[in-house]
Amino acid sequence: MARRAVYSHAQMRRLVAPRSVAIVGLSRNPASYGARTAANLARFDGRTYGVNPAGGTLHGVECFASIDELPEVVDCAVLALPADAVAGVVERCAAAGVGGCIIYASGFAETGDADKIALQHRLAAIGRAADMRIVGPNAFGLINNLSKAGMSFSGRYGAAPQRTGPVGIVSQSGGLAQALAQVTERGGSYSHFLAAGNSADVDVCDYVSYLAGDADCRVITCIAEGLADGERLLEAGEAARAAGKPVIMYKIATGSAGARAAMSHTGTLAGSNAAFDAAYRRVGIVRADNIEDVYPMAAFFAKAGRPKAAGVAAVAASGGACVITLDKAEAAGVDMPKPAPATRAVLESIVPAYGAPTNPCDITAPVAADGAAYAACVEALLADPAYGALVVMAPSISEAMTPRNVAMFAPLAKAAGKPVCLSWMSEWRDGPGATACEADPHVALFPSTAQCFRTLRAWHDWAAAGPALRSRDGASSAAALALLDAAGERLTEREAKAVLAAAGVPVASDVVVREVGAAVAAADALGYPVVLKVESPDIPHKTDAGVVRLGLGDAAAVRAAFAEIMAAAARVEPAPHIAGVLVQPMVAAGLELVVGAQNDPTFGPMVVVGLGGIMVELLRDSAAELAPVTPAQAAAMLRRLSGYPLLAGFRGSAPADLAAVERIIVAVSELAAAGADRIAEIDVNPIICGPGRAIAVDALIVRRSS
Repeated sequence: MARRAVYSHAQMRRLVAPRSVAIVGLSRNPASYGARTAANLARFDGRTYGVNPAGGTLHGVECFASIDELPEVVDCAVLALPADAVAGVVERCAAAGVGGCIIYASGFAETGDADKIALQHRLAAIGRAADMRIVGPNAFGLINNLSKAGMSFSGRYGAAPQRTGPVGIVSQSGGLAQALAQVTERGGSYSHFLAAGNSADVDVCDYVSYLAGDADCRVITCIAEGLADGERLLEAGEAARAAGKPVIMYKIATGSAGARAAMSHTGTLAGSNAAFDAAYRRVGIVRADNIEDVYPMAAFFAKAGRPKAAGVAAVAASGGACVITLDKAEAAGVDMPKPAPATRAVLESIVPAYGAPTNPCDITAPVAADGAAYAACVEALLADPAYGALVVMAPSISEAMTPRNVAMFAPLAKAAGKPVCLSWMSEWRDGPGATACEADPHVALFPSTAQCFRTLRAWHDWAAAGPALRSRDGASSAAALALLDAAGERLTEREAKAVLAAAGVPVASDVVVREVGAAVAAADALGYPVVLKVESPDIPHKTDAGVVRLGLGDAAAVRAAFAEIMAAAARVEPAPHIAGVLVQPMVAAGLELVVGAQNDPTFGPMVVVGLGGIMVELLRDSAAELAPVTPAQAAAMLRRLSGYPLLAGFRGSAPADLAAVERIIVAVSELAAAGADRIAEIDVNPIICGPGRAIAVDALIVRRSS
């Protein structure tokens, strides 16, 4: 099926915000999915119809014999039908002008059966031809909490508290979406519950795009297992960023089994997780590492707005809790500066000598018990211009004090325009004050201090992210791709370096020879010391095969090395094609980097930089971005490396030519993007860096299989 852009808010309106809904397959069985849907639509502020051949009234819903006999063309039809009845009804809905269909039935593409996969594709094609959105099949349904449109067979929606709030819930899995939606049981709220099921047509990217245009949703959560087309996530994320709405995304299936072993060293550095992280950076999506983080992060973002300062203050009536605060803030990279002199003066006037009138502030138990004194400390910290948020540590819960304190935090947070984060350390999870805190628009509840500070770090990073950067056109890639097309089916090192040189990558010069005398003559001409390598497209890892000799200082060494590497090549199985021997000047030692690129199955070409040589496999210190990248993005990639201090000049050593390395990263990224249909992998390893230089001494390019 041809690629399509994400659906807009307008294209999804009849599906997600219907004024009329039909339940097709509504039966007398009170436990059926249709009956559950009717119960979930009981408070819907639109019109609900049933479709049952017998007509009459079922579960309080008036029924009609078919879609065609309904008194109006409904916006959305919920199909509570067996799989074999779905296609015919979808066709009738399309002919009638229905705006969207939600298909509960399973037994389609998720089975892996070719015929059932084809049937699912047919459902999507019917819907697209009629401009009718399809959700599912194998869908849990969706809920618009604003209009109480419970178009789902959820067993809890009708009975649960239906609190409406600014967080939109998007998920491929209905069960995981429901897990988040059950936050209403403890005071939380949401605007929409949108599950995608098999995503034959509508998927999580479409839902994110819809919520980006919905005025009642301020923060979007998204739980995804996998995406068929990563470009659509970028489109949706860009729409959300343009609307000023954070997207909190939790990607499941992130284990090492998802990483692909590649021919190049690049493949050891770049897996699907790296691609998703790069996509998040590109459009400002906030990554959640655990499903337990998703709703607390989203609720905080909805309450907090944008930070007014990068610093965070903390207060507690426990010295131990203050130490934990410092530990978790340091681990998350959150700045906790000292209070301003005026703030400290207020704290010192209230906090006893055995407390700590600093940041974090140990106010002591007596101050915590004195409501006015406690409020004065909180107010002073919130007023300090160095702090954008206040963390309140709650190591124990009290029926007398905790509700009072939560009630005190809220107006102070509102007046300061800064959020208060309550770190609920007690195991009395649903103790007094918890529900009120969850429901308050200015106080955010966190079940752990680590989660609290992870969220604050993500908040600051999200606010600091700029617009997506655009790379230059990369006209030099055209010449490089022409050389690629002229090369053989499998490129030798020399051919790969020629392609890279045309793209703008500085490469070590070399001469290819076929007999030992020519090797000596080439070495004499190039100047000693030299390197000898067997030139073969069938030996991608030459060092492992023993077909490389370094630092050859004279003709005798060249003769001996030539014999040795040819003998080693003869031992390789299956027998490789030998194109000759490369003679190359020995480049002076320096810091080694690898720059590579490969095609991610979801997002397409991505570029990776890391420590080179054998260190690429030993340390796996790397940074990745979607290709192409700008010079600014390339510079940011280098700064993310743990080994960056070595590049920048560690302990007085001369720095490498960072600008030259950045140019190499940009050139490789542009070549990978321009040749995405032809290049599977690029591996430039090592690049030897030093003051005033960065030069590639070996390279591998793997073509894409046709």
